[in-house]
Amino acid sequence: MFHEISDVLTNVALPKTQATITLRVIKSFEYRTERSLVLHMMNLEITTVGELKDMARRAIQTGSGWKPYRNVHLDTLKLYTKAHGAKTTNLIINMDHDDWIFDDDTRTLAELGIENETEISFFNRVAYNVFKENPEIRWDIPQ
Repeated sequence: MFHEISDVLTNVALPKTQATITLRVIKSFEYRTERSLVLHMMNLEITTVGELKDMARRAIQTGSGWKPYRNVHLDTLKLYTKAHGAKTTNLIINMDHDDWIFDDDTRTLAELGIENETEISFFNRVAYNVFKENPEIRWDIPQ
């Protein structure tokens, strides 16, 4: 049986009311400790930045496998990449474009240009600022 491959890009394959987004929950920038939280059937037109943070925090507090992340104060969201967009060379977070930080908890994800298959980093802002001043990776330094 032959199935034709669709020309529809994944970021527009689903409506903004049924999107899948990935949150890159960052525990440590220096050690590149990150775990992905995939959220399905998100309504980007009504979900606000604040609501997304709350959803993620609930999933971390109640989900199995998230225990090491439960003591991290997660307070900031930042765009990592959109589907079919260029990715950063940093494996943990996009260090460029601080204007991609979502500072207004009342704005909807659609207002911020979030689409299906977008990846967003969720992290502690103070830890991010410290790492940005001295972006040294420690996981490969001999003890």
